[in-house]
Amino acid sequence: MTTIHALATALADAFLAGDGWRRADLVGQGGLVLGVRRRWLWPVADAVLVAYPRPPTDRPRELATFLSTLDPLRAAIAAARQHQRPIVIRTRPVTPTRTVRRPWRTPVIDTVGDLAAMLDLSIAHLDWYADRRAMNRRATAHRLHHYHYRWTDHGRLIEAPKSRLRALQRRLLAEVLGPIPVHPAAHGFVPGRSAHTFAAAHAAQPVVVRVDLLAFFTRIPAARVHGLFRTAGYPEPVAHTLTRLCTTRTPHPVLRRAPTDLPHRAAWLTALRTGHLPQGAPTSPALANLCAYRLDRRLTGLADAFGIAYSRYADDLAFSGDLTTRRIDDLIAAVTGIARDEGFQVHTGKTRIRGRADRQLLAGLVVNQHPAPPRDEYDQLRAILHNAARTGLAEQNRTDHPDFAQYLIGRVTWVSHHHPARAAKLAALLAHALATP
Repeated sequence: MTTIHALATALADAFLAGDGWRRADLVGQGGLVLGVRRRWLWPVADAVLVAYPRPPTDRPRELATFLSTLDPLRAAIAAARQHQRPIVIRTRPVTPTRTVRRPWRTPVIDTVGDLAAMLDLSIAHLDWYADRRAMNRRATAHRLHHYHYRWTDHGRLIEAPKSRLRALQRRLLAEVLGPIPVHPAAHGFVPGRSAHTFAAAHAAQPVVVRVDLLAFFTRIPAARVHGLFRTAGYPEPVAHTLTRLCTTRTPHPVLRRAPTDLPHRAAWLTALRTGHLPQGAPTSPALANLCAYRLDRRLTGLADAFGIAYSRYADDLAFSGDLTTRRIDDLIAAVTGIARDEGFQVHTGKTRIRGRADRQLLAGLVVNQHPAPPRDEYDQLRAILHNAARTGLAEQNRTDHPDFAQYLIGRVTWVSHHHPARAAKLAALLAHALATP
């Protein structure tokens, strides 16, 4: 017996495959599917034309879902079952999906075949990397997984894609996600922005409030990522495949190895079981920023209402300004509510409130006057460089860093940022250290 889902899907595909979008055209296409023009096709066609004045060529699944709700179609299925006269699908006219709008300068990808060609893959290989058969979640052999898994000492699960999937995700990051703008309040993993730009908005403020979001990547579900790709204009099948390439469902053996003392363990494992952004994939930070656009917009509006500043660096939310104790409590309550509405959860144990007399720290930078690394970090780095100039780099590499010289260069750049006096001293020490055999 043909199900309502199967009939609605066949009719939706046939309607979109026709040459026209008028009542007679839809009834004619329905007649092709059924082998005869049933009387209920006319009210179905009328309802479709009211709901969709233009053919939704990028939304065949949405059209099928709409058809499955129509009373004439449901009544036809019920009557067929009652009289034991099954409705038979005689033919399945189908046309490729196509892009109907492009709000940003993203590449046009009309079909799954076009996506495979863009990524230099066959359809079969694209299905494999998109995990259409959910083997990554069900397989017990690690070689069948698309990710390497590691629980950190801090209770985070790192899900790092294997080399080929990582390369595909990097292409999607550059070509598909790159042209989509993020909210001005987002500073983490955004070209031209950094921890310094994130912290700069809160320099020399009377009060700084830092709020942390729990399991930031994990709490962004695949459904929200799919919605983002649909907003970008990609047809449903393309958006679905892009989503599967960028999200994952953690295998059961990995979940069983989760630390028993993991904070909010039950909620975290539930999120990992379903489709989510993997922490470790190159696409996850950009997708997290884009999916948090509405969160940023609402929190920016909240900050404006309080007359204070707001910015976000990944899962760190920062607010600053002239705030009394009562207004701080109201602010945190409002932030918690907005985060919950948007599908996120505030990590209450990490909320920090700092006045002028305290060390106001954001993303590793002290902002009491202007963003700068803490003095003790500068002193520690200066001591390492001083000792390295006397004993050599290898002697000071206490953590067995694989490229200690480049690590020190990076640390000097970080600690010296916008601090000429520190930069001059550290540069001189670094030069001596690098020159020491």
